Amino acid sequence: MAQWWPKGGTIGKAPHADVIIEPRPGGRWFERDAEGNETQWGHVLAWEPPSRLLLAWQISTAWRYDPSLVTEVELTFAPADGGTLVTLEHRHLERFGADAAAHAQRLGGGWPTRLAAFAHLADAMA
Repeated sequence: MAQWWPKGGTIGKAPHADVIIEPRPGGRWFERDAEGNETQWGHVLAWEPPSRLLLAWQISTAWRYDPSLVTEVELTFAPADGGTLVTLEHRHLERFGADAAAHAQRLGGGWPTRLAAFAHLADAMA
């Protein structure tokens, strides 16, 4: 994930050196900077390779980790025309409260860019 997520586009104090999703339900989802400092993003709710990944996104509208907040990011992967169709749904955005509508717009502008970067890397590795 660190290969396609833009440097400086995370919530840690320093640019990330790695972004880690521990491959199991309950696993952590976090970034690590070059000094080894870790910043939580959330955790794994479901790990079902090769078809599904469900993550708890626990990043507030202020772009900080909030353990009391849980929205869900679900990724599904399905064969399609000799490749893979990747679908992302970020749901329960109403949990962002009064800032939900504005924050949903910000996220809606960001996810397509992140998925395009992922697709570009996946194509390059194929």
